[in-house]
Amino acid sequence: MNFDLSEEQTMLRDAAQKFLRAEYGFDARNKIAASEPGMSREHWRRFGEFGWLGVALPEADGGFGGGIVETIQVAEALGAALAVEPYLASTVLGAQAVARAGNPAQRSTWLPGLASGELILSLAHTEVDARHDLAHVQTRATAKGGGWVLSGRKSGVLGAPWADGFVVVARTSGAADERQGISLFLVDAKTPGVQVAGYRSYDGSRAGDLILEQVVLGADALLGTEGEGLGLLEHLVDLGIVAACADALGAMGALLRKTGEYVSTRKQFDVPIASFQVIQHRLVDMFAAVEASRSLVLMAALHAEHPDAATRSRAVSAAKAAIGERARFVAQQAVQLHGGVGMTEELDIGHYFRRLTLFCNLLGSTDHHLQRFATLRAVA
Repeated sequence: MNFDLSEEQTMLRDAAQKFLRAEYGFDARNKIAASEPGMSREHWRRFGEFGWLGVALPEADGGFGGGIVETIQVAEALGAALAVEPYLASTVLGAQAVARAGNPAQRSTWLPGLASGELILSLAHTEVDARHDLAHVQTRATAKGGGWVLSGRKSGVLGAPWADGFVVVARTSGAADERQGISLFLVDAKTPGVQVAGYRSYDGSRAGDLILEQVVLGADALLGTEGEGLGLLEHLVDLGIVAACADALGAMGALLRKTGEYVSTRKQFDVPIASFQVIQHRLVDMFAAVEASRSLVLMAALHAEHPDAATRSRAVSAAKAAIGERARFVAQQAVQLHGGVGMTEELDIGHYFRRLTLFCNLLGSTDHHLQRFATLRAVA
């Protein structure tokens, strides 16, 4: 099996890294994160011009025609830059929902705008008491007058304050924990009854709670087949996990590089501390964790479109759990080797630490994915 990137994939990766190093430095990133909107619409549109936002969308819908391998090249570069824009929320979770289940009218309404950076679409699937159980859905969609009425509350919706629309997971039939009866709906953010309670997340990006109070939708809001949305939701979350792992890999690689540079210049007893064997051992352990994570990201990406859902999810959970442990290790080592300055606001090390800490619980904690992997392996 050939694991080398194609010429186009290499160009995509190199272009993303070059632009972000030049235009999205740490100071510029902090200004964007601290601004009232919390993101740069100008940068977002430029991401669209570069093809990053449509990299996994069909060419007929304004995309690049690539897939998850292209997506992780961009995600890794964004992670290394600590980018706060909603790439995971919109480009992976939101756009892929429409690309995979949307009818021609839904695709033409949303996908060109998502690919160009004119629109942002967030997936609203988590609820307060669901933990990481995707089948636990209490938000209700009731058929009425040839359309639907949605009521409920979604929590931790990535990119919610910026979203022009939402892919809302709601129950059209059955009890709260049943696997059947789950449907997906496209909801415009300006629809009466839709409210967003936004907040800043731990790593400086934005998320929010989505409140739906008797939101009236037409029949054309249904995305895919009524009552059969859980399989699509599970696939979307798996794709999101792969992209999140690539983002974490970018952050880990940046920490390794920056820590290596720091210990080469920081002196103790008139010599760089990098000359101390114990420091060298720590750097080697960090390097091993980063490279192991790189292999795990690739493994998960190669399984992301596997026809057997259990095989796909098992590989993705294995990667998420293993990378989560390594991400925590690399982040902790970077802070320790920098000393107290490693947790200051003025240095980017602490910000990478926050991003990786958030990653460990994003789309399922390490413990959850260890349990999921064990369960899926037992039934294999």
